[in-house]
Amino acid sequence: MSSISENYLHFKTIVEDNYKAKLLAVSKNFPVTHISEAYQAGARNFAENRVQELLSKHFDTQKLYNDISWHLIGTLQSNKAKYVTDFVSIIHSVDKYTLLQEINKNAKKHERIQECLLQIHIGQELTKFGFSYEEANEMFQNKDFANMSNVKITGLMGMATYTDDTTQIEKEFKGLRSFYETLKKYSTEEYPILDIKELSMGMSADYKIALEMGSTCVRIGKAIFGKK
Repeated sequence: MSSISENYLHFKTIVEDNYKAKLLAVSKNFPVTHISEAYQAGARNFAENRVQELLSKHFDTQKLYNDISWHLIGTLQSNKAKYVTDFVSIIHSVDKYTLLQEINKNAKKHERIQECLLQIHIGQELTKFGFSYEEANEMFQNKDFANMSNVKITGLMGMATYTDDTTQIEKEFKGLRSFYETLKKYSTEEYPILDIKELSMGMSADYKIALEMGSTCVRIGKAIFGKK
């Protein structure tokens, strides 16, 4: 058994078996051969950061497997939404209202309802993207948002500050979990665009804290696939 297979099965036991959460194998910068090894070990949920790399790997793996669920977790520019709304399972990185509008427009062309997560800026780094809690709440009051028919907001995504301070990480994940629980109380009759069920938080360095804080989906890359 390859080290990739062993690594994947290790995380599967922790994430899926023990915590009943979803494990995303983040394959950015790794070749399709690595994806194949993880697939043979049982991986079906894969994630990419960049649209171009996602498109290439989707095309290449489609020839081999027809049951891979692709997730986009990196920044998505509005003018590139048209390239992914015909096949991506979930877009985790919706960080502005105008992007959501563009996704809705393109999903309509493909006669799909595109699942999306709102990316919330919970970390201290200015280089990270996402809505503030206030911005997200303001968007919920927009009738045009509530009436979008080709997107479904199924949860939230956040990236904690990159730090060794576990107290800081816990605080940020707790805040996101609290907002997530608040959104779950919104009426689907009033907000048919909402179907809150995913809390995407936690990566290789902080996934254990994220799972303890209630994450339903963790994003693991190098800890599965090794060094680039």
